[in-house]
Amino acid sequence: MIRAAVVCPHPPLMFRELSGCRDALPELREACLSALKDLVAQHPERVIVLGGAAATRAWDSRLLPEVRRFGAGGAAEPPGLPLSLGVGVRLLNSVGWNGEVTLYGIAWDAPVSEVDGVAEWLAAHNGPAGLLVLADGSARRGEHAPGSLDRRSFAFDAETSAALREGDVEGLLAIDPALANELMAGGRSALQVLASVVRDQASTPEPTLVYEDDPLGVMYHVATWRLS
Repeated sequence: MIRAAVVCPHPPLMFRELSGCRDALPELREACLSALKDLVAQHPERVIVLGGAAATRAWDSRLLPEVRRFGAGGAAEPPGLPLSLGVGVRLLNSVGWNGEVTLYGIAWDAPVSEVDGVAEWLAAHNGPAGLLVLADGSARRGEHAPGSLDRRSFAFDAETSAALREGDVEGLLAIDPALANELMAGGRSALQVLASVVRDQASTPEPTLVYEDDPLGVMYHVATWRLS
């Protein structure tokens, strides 16, 4: 059973060595580490790392992120870990987690049936588990964003922020996959797995939105949900 979840983004610059002399995302990284420290302090039996990928599948938990493959800003494809899972592994290592880890990728464009299937599989894990969800918001929020400016991004991300802040499961499940794709919001399917897990467990989230900002023209959220 998932007892707590943390949502973090996965830009390549979360790897400090890709930033050069000046750290590009110190506040974001610190927010992620603080949230994860809180999760591991609850002593889960394992941490499940879930993030967007080219296809829905499990990954070998012994794999480490190949940082050089992420320097150009794109997600690596097999055989290396996807960017989302690579960032998740680095964050867990950074907070000193040495317990069991499960790595699972969810396809960026996963339909509802696939989202629900992954959620059912996650919720069936025996023993208390923590869930680390890697999910970016829209990537069209300014002239320096990966995509050209699309003003629909602001309302889209505001709705996601509200859902994470309020523990609104239905709000996350209502994210429009087509609009998310147009706005380059790569975290849609992973966030909907989180929501589906909470719904399937009949859990009540105790939410905290730790961080929300778009320093690189991409919306980044850090949130914690304790599940009772």
